[in-house]
Order: sequence, then structure tokens, then C-alpha cells
Amino acid sequence: MGGTGKPRKNPILGAAVLKALLQRRKGDDQTKAQGLYEGVLRDLDLTDEQVDKYLSEHAAEVEEAIRSHGRRGS
Repeated sequence: MGGTGKPRKNPILGAAVLKALLQRRKGDDQTKAQGLYEGVLRDLDLTDEQVDKYLSEHAAEVEEAIRSHGRRGS
């Protein structure tokens, strides 16, 4: 596959960002999104425990990724 040569993003960072965002959801939205999160973990061959550990060790990096997400392409 002819990629763009762009380095792949850190998959565990992406999973941690997703989990942090999902934790902010309420009620039924959170329940529905849980299936998405579990699918992402499967696809990335990660466990929830790995993501939790990463979140606890890299909380500032995860928050920065969340804040900067909307600034892409600026």
C-alpha cells in the first residue's frame, strides 16, 4: 500500500483520547459509545487496562491532544 510517508499516530494515545472523551458523555450516549471503544481496542490489539495505564501516566498529553484536535489545519 503506497502510504504518504507520514508517520502513523500513536495508537494508544488515540485510544486514550477516545476513552477520555467517552468518559465525559452521559447516560445512554456513553453506553452506546462503549461498543465503539471496545471495537477500537480490538482493532488496535490493546486492552482497557493498557489504556487506563497510559491515561494515568500521560494525562497531560491526552488532554493536549483533545484540546488541539479542533485546531488541525489551522
